[in-house]
Amino acid sequence: MGNHIRLQDFDDPAFNPFFEDSLAYGADVDPYRRIAELREQGSVQKGDYRVLMGTPADLTMSDVEHYCVFGYAEVAQVLGDPATFSNRSYERNIGISFGRSISTMDAPEHPRYRRIFQKAFLPNTVAAWGETLVDPVVNDLMEKFVDRGHADLVQEFTLHYPFNIIYRQLALPPEDVKVFHKLAIAQTLVSVDIEHGVEASTKLGKYFAQLVAQRRESPGDDLVSMLATAEVDGERLPEEVVISFLRQLVNAGGDTTYRATSVLLLGLLRHPEQLDAVRADRTLVPRAIEEALRWDGPVLMQSRMAARDVTLGGVDIPAGAFLDVVAGGANRDPDRFADPDRFDIFRTSTHRHFAFAYGPHVCIGQHLARVEMTRALNAILDRLPDLRLDPAAPAPLINGIMMRVPHSIPVVFD
Repeated sequence: MGNHIRLQDFDDPAFNPFFEDSLAYGADVDPYRRIAELREQGSVQKGDYRVLMGTPADLTMSDVEHYCVFGYAEVAQVLGDPATFSNRSYERNIGISFGRSISTMDAPEHPRYRRIFQKAFLPNTVAAWGETLVDPVVNDLMEKFVDRGHADLVQEFTLHYPFNIIYRQLALPPEDVKVFHKLAIAQTLVSVDIEHGVEASTKLGKYFAQLVAQRRESPGDDLVSMLATAEVDGERLPEEVVISFLRQLVNAGGDTTYRATSVLLLGLLRHPEQLDAVRADRTLVPRAIEEALRWDGPVLMQSRMAARDVTLGGVDIPAGAFLDVVAGGANRDPDRFADPDRFDIFRTSTHRHFAFAYGPHVCIGQHLARVEMTRALNAILDRLPDLRLDPAAPAPLINGIMMRVPHSIPVVFD
């Protein structure tokens, strides 16, 4: 299926969206110190998060009033009250790339479409993908370095495996995988590079439109076919909504999982005693994953818009103002997490983290992300004995004030 549909590369094939990561998301190795300082000044403050963190404002949102939300209780309130705090803020940035995405919708439109998409990512469904989709990709990538004794776990593994899983999930032709990855990443650059973000969105949109039409004529058992033939109230999903979901899926499902897995691995490698504990007792894998997501989740800041005048954390916020919801600040709020800057898989806190957001817009793909991270970590523990950071290489650093990731993790193993 789809072999005659080709994905068009950038007009400038040499354009590399991976080099713009630090420009779009910042290069700060420790934004949490500044976030803690700001949180101590007030759980809610007037100001643009990016500007307060010392980076240029988002080009798509620089003309609106911003308020930052740092405290755990206030972040939970915003994410849990979509009637007051609207997702329409995303129309200004990811809406440019993804189009009519469920992330830009509010009720009643949002739950109407979300129910359809969510059926494809139920826990029992994605659990079955572990062996059929995740393991083959993980094994194919690891085969290239497992006998070498050294590797870069980011550049040779985590950067690629979630995108390849989604690619197989959509049953797309393998010859397009590299272009697909580039376009998927570039969609999120609209905050600093509108031109390439729009170009990536346009080319993925044309590609998916042809693919949806083809799968409607000859459906298979892949995700595109399921969405192309799904119905809401007796009518098929609007094509623009399906295409927007696919645009967002290839990025959200690939980019954030790559970042989260990279942080998980580095957190364990920096704490060899915890890595050894997980290797010896695999029931600790879920705890390691959740602690990594809390400690340094892939998305530090989420966006909302005040649908009405509201008082939050003692601060009056006017209707139409944008809220920079700093999930990373909430996840390290000392009122909820003891010694919050410490990576500790044995942490006993009962408070949830906000790495996958919260409320009606909680991440649809969170179950798949956990399956992917679990399978990837177990494969690494099984196949790379005595895994450790390469002492001859520079110490890996996690970068970013918006999206977090170490761009390299050099390791050695027996």
